Amino acid sequence: MMLKAGSINEPFKPFMVMDGKRSALPEDLGGEDIAFLSSIYGELGDPKLKARVADLVWLVAKPREPQAAVAAIDAYLKIPINTETWVRDGRECWYRAIQLCLMLGAGAGDRLQAIEQALLTGLLGSTVEDGYLPVWIADLLDKHRLGKDRRHDVASHLETLANTYAEFGNIQRFRDCYEGAEQWYARGGNQEKTVEMIVQCAEAWVNEAIGRQSGDSSPSHMVAASFYENAIQKYRSVQRTYREAHNVDDRIAELRAELNAAGERSLEEMGVISSEPVDISELVQNSKKAVRGKPTLEALLALANIYRGAQVEKIREFSQEMMTQHPLQALFAATHMSSDGRVIAKRPGADFGSADAEESALWAETVKHYVMELGIVVQGDIWPALEIVRLEHRIRERDFVAMAKQSPFIPAGREQLVGKALYAGFDNDFVTALHLLVPQLEHLVRCHLKQADVQTTNLDQNGIENENGLSALMENDAVKAIFGEDIAFEIKALFCDPFGPNLRNELAHGLIGVDQAQSTYSIYAWWLMLKIVFNTFWNARNHQAGTESGDNDDQAEEPPGA
Repeated sequence: MMLKAGSINEPFKPFMVMDGKRSALPEDLGGEDIAFLSSIYGELGDPKLKARVADLVWLVAKPREPQAAVAAIDAYLKIPINTETWVRDGRECWYRAIQLCLMLGAGAGDRLQAIEQALLTGLLGSTVEDGYLPVWIADLLDKHRLGKDRRHDVASHLETLANTYAEFGNIQRFRDCYEGAEQWYARGGNQEKTVEMIVQCAEAWVNEAIGRQSGDSSPSHMVAASFYENAIQKYRSVQRTYREAHNVDDRIAELRAELNAAGERSLEEMGVISSEPVDISELVQNSKKAVRGKPTLEALLALANIYRGAQVEKIREFSQEMMTQHPLQALFAATHMSSDGRVIAKRPGADFGSADAEESALWAETVKHYVMELGIVVQGDIWPALEIVRLEHRIRERDFVAMAKQSPFIPAGREQLVGKALYAGFDNDFVTALHLLVPQLEHLVRCHLKQADVQTTNLDQNGIENENGLSALMENDAVKAIFGEDIAFEIKALFCDPFGPNLRNELAHGLIGVDQAQSTYSIYAWWLMLKIVFNTFWNARNHQAGTESGDNDDQAEEPPGA
């Protein structure tokens, strides 16, 4: 089997697939196989073999054997950290060790700290002869938010390596090291060094562009243009505060001339508004308790209903109260900008003697408070419960597909895609989940509107009929009748409204990066679809069971918030 540590629940993939056949997978192991492997892994000497066998026991054995996961971690930690092992499967092994530590939590003891220290030692002791090893290790540490106390050391070491590569003329390596140093300086809050690294990286793109234009072997102005664009994008990431010191605006103008591109707007200087931290430890414990120790379906039922969902009327009343108590804040108009500096929405002042203006201001305020609430909901309710369900249950893609098939709410033919989206989120891949989920949600809304005899298309001046997007569909009053006022509000505020995350439109225009796709809003969007699918599946399942038994009076009640 091949180790693919990016997947929590299915970390092992077949080594070979050919003509509809494949090599071994964990599910091929029977009860006697697992019992045998469980009895021998402690006696194995080779670290990779011991880690593989113990990991398989942890993955497949029922009930779970935490001691097998601990043995796997200890074996993974014996794999050397060097370029040769890393390019084979060393990175995957250390990645898997970190995952197992995170899954076990306190059960892993101080092993996560040992992993962190070993990786830092390998990174900080690396030289230019190690090639990309320091960059790879830095990426692994950053992915799991490890090495926080040594951020400056990591950044400084990557910068030193970058400078050495610059002397050797290795453009690609010194650019990658500068990018790594930029990330680590930013994580450590050193804005001046972060900007310095951005400038160095941008100039590396410029040098590569010049090289491609004047190269004797294969000059390409098209490729050079893309390098100039990359340089401009790097320069654009410099904050306004630091632009004058680094002559950024003039440099951007020069590079635009090379590209013959139009001007672009820059973000105004923006500040950060913060509040005192909120203690959600009790909320987290209650969330874990709600799902712990339950059978798989009951655990999913608890997860899908760990939060009732937004109560739009209460949020609206609270927003109205805030506007009344703080009239000056509501009096002035507000402008909302995207992360790349575009104006995406404007909220009018509340008191213009116009009912429409006041309603617009109230809507923007309502969405704002809803979005603020999601952070606590995800961190205090959804995420802790999800971690416990992942730890105690191995739910595969086909299980989610089966749920979607048995949900009467999912349009025919879309069960596979919806199931894939739900599984991807359960497997901690919210990038994939979001990209699958958003178009399927739009299709779901469109199908149910069509079933209610609602027109979902528009006719242009040339007589061409086009389907309306999700934003237009959500403006139809029939949506509230189909989904209920609360769910209808959540879909609109979360996916369609520029005052909110605007996930559908941001994704459709390619404006969502990796960080946004794994944000609080994306996690909540995944959970909201899980809630819709699982509750409709659960109700249909219990209804069928009650019908088959002939005892309609003894059917299970709907889950809360269904």
